[in-house]
Amino acid sequence: MQPVRQKEEFIMKRRRPGAVSGGQGRVKRGHGHLRRRPGYAVLAALLVAAVGSGCAAETGGGAASDPDPGRAAAARAGQPGGPPAGAAGSMAGQAEKARRAQAARAVAARKWGLASTPLTPPLPPAVKPHLTTRKGFEVEGGDASLPPVFTTVPTKEKVVFLTMDDGEEKDPELLKMMSELNIPYSAFLSDYLVRDDYTYFKEAQVRGAVLGNHTLNHRYLPGLSHDEQKREICDQQDILEKQYGERPRLFRPPYGNYNGDTLRIAKSCGITAVPLWAAEAFPDHMEWREEDRDLHPGDIILTHFRGKEEWKGSMPDLIRSVMKVVTDKGYAVARLEDYV
Repeated sequence: MQPVRQKEEFIMKRRRPGAVSGGQGRVKRGHGHLRRRPGYAVLAALLVAAVGSGCAAETGGGAASDPDPGRAAAARAGQPGGPPAGAAGSMAGQAEKARRAQAARAVAARKWGLASTPLTPPLPPAVKPHLTTRKGFEVEGGDASLPPVFTTVPTKEKVVFLTMDDGEEKDPELLKMMSELNIPYSAFLSDYLVRDDYTYFKEAQVRGAVLGNHTLNHRYLPGLSHDEQKREICDQQDILEKQYGERPRLFRPPYGNYNGDTLRIAKSCGITAVPLWAAEAFPDHMEWREEDRDLHPGDIILTHFRGKEEWKGSMPDLIRSVMKVVTDKGYAVARLEDYV
């Protein structure tokens, strides 16, 4: 059977009974719980403050601060002007490393034409948040043993997560841009679009992208038999493991459509979570799931590997656009797999 690529709007109109859509409807956002080791919050706060000082030094904004984070930490430790020791020294070293990283990011932001330097995310949580399926996204007969389906990760941190689907456009400038800016992202790949150049996504993986499952042929899964769904999902797991050395834990069904068979099959071949999206980014606008048309802590942003043949802009244009929205709203982009 030939691969089928259809617009989500058309698919949604033909959605069969029993299919669950993550791409339609608005429901209230759920809540989860985030646990941390003792002292983590203090460490994270100090690091964020140190990074903020670095940002202010680079951009000229914010309150005045000591240009030497190590000296400031030493002074707080009762060692004015001298090399800090113990925990204070470790903290100062991390603060200096963070300051230098943000300075390099500021240079890269100017090179790539970003409106402002991306914000630095906080340290990953010591314990990942507890994930549950979003209300209204459940399947008939489903229970807590199935991979959770969600659009937002439960966290109070001002972070969002960038994800890219399909794999059609293979722009080498995107790889350079994302690694130089140090912006983490997850790529959900469909084999029929990727198989002509597996090496492109190997390079993305080497540069820090995490690769997820988006099926073999991007078909509407609720319309397939159990065996057909298994081939789409599990055979793609096998291919991704063979090509990239890792079996994905995360799976995104095409168009955001799935049913009970989808989740049970995904679980059977190693999937532990099904992240959908709270917002979708285009080169010239954002589309929102929530009625307030805004970002929220933990929101997942969807976009696609597409270029000028399909929309008015390149992949770097897209990143400039989405990062302006994210940064202007005071959010940093974090690594999804650190939280899921």
